[in-house]
Amino acid sequence: METVGTGLATVDRDGHRADVYLSRPAKRNAMTAPLIEDVIAAFEAVDRGDVRAITLLGEGPVFCAGMDLEHMRRRVEADDGAPDPLEALSELIDAIEATRRPVVVGIKRAAVAGAFELTLGCDFRVLGSEASYGVPEVELGTFPHVGATQRLPRLVGLSKAKEIVLTGEYVPPSEALECGLVHEVCAPDAVDDRARAFADRLCENAPLGVQHGKRALDEAFERSLEDGLAFERELGRELDDTRDYREGFDARIEGREPAFEGE
Repeated sequence: METVGTGLATVDRDGHRADVYLSRPAKRNAMTAPLIEDVIAAFEAVDRGDVRAITLLGEGPVFCAGMDLEHMRRRVEADDGAPDPLEALSELIDAIEATRRPVVVGIKRAAVAGAFELTLGCDFRVLGSEASYGVPEVELGTFPHVGATQRLPRLVGLSKAKEIVLTGEYVPPSEALECGLVHEVCAPDAVDDRARAFADRLCENAPLGVQHGKRALDEAFERSLEDGLAFERELGRELDDTRDYREGFDARIEGREPAFEGE
C-alpha cells in the first residue's frame, strides 16, 4: 500500500489494476480539501504505465459520508484563503472523468451529497444493498451543485434526475440498478471485492481498445452525430497497426486467449 501526499489517500496495485482509497476512516472518509488533493494526486500517479483499470474505494466500513460538515461550515463563515472544498471536489471529479483508464467505484454503506456527485464521475458504480445513496442538499437550504444537475440527467434521464435532486430522498439500491444509475448491487461486505472483480474483468481486454472506446463514448454527448461518427472512425484507425489489434485476431483464429500488451 502506497501513501499519497499527506496520507489521506492510499494506492494499492494488483496486476494491471490500481486501487485508490479515501483514507480517513475515523471520519467515515468525509472529504476535506487536503483529502481531495491527495486523491487527485493518486489518480495522476496510477493513470499511466501498465495500469489498465482503476477502482475508487473507501478505507474502512464506509465509502464516503460526503463533505466534512465542519469544513463546509467554516467555508461560508470565514474567508481565510483556505482551499474551497467544493472547488477541490469539482477538480477531482473532472480529473476522474479525464482519466484514460476506466474507473470503478465501490459504494459501501454511504455516498451522500458530495460523495454521490463524486461517484457520477466514475465509469462504473457498484453499490451495497444497504447503502445510503443520494443528494439531500435541498433539505439543507441549497442544492447539489458539483455536477449532479449536469451529469445525472446524462445517466438516468432528465425526469429521473429531477426526482432524485428535488426530493432529496435517497435512491433505493434496487431502484438505482433499475434506472441504470449503478451497474451492480451486492451485499454490503462484498462491495470492494465486486468492484475489484469488475475492474479485473476490464483488465482482460485490450487496453488501447478500452481507452479509445471510453474516449469515444465520453464524447458522445458533446458532439453532433456526424462529428461523433467521424471521431469514432478516427480513433479506430489509430489502432489498426497496433500489435494488440493483430494479437486479438490471431488469438481468436487460433482458439487461444490473447496476450495484450498495450502496444
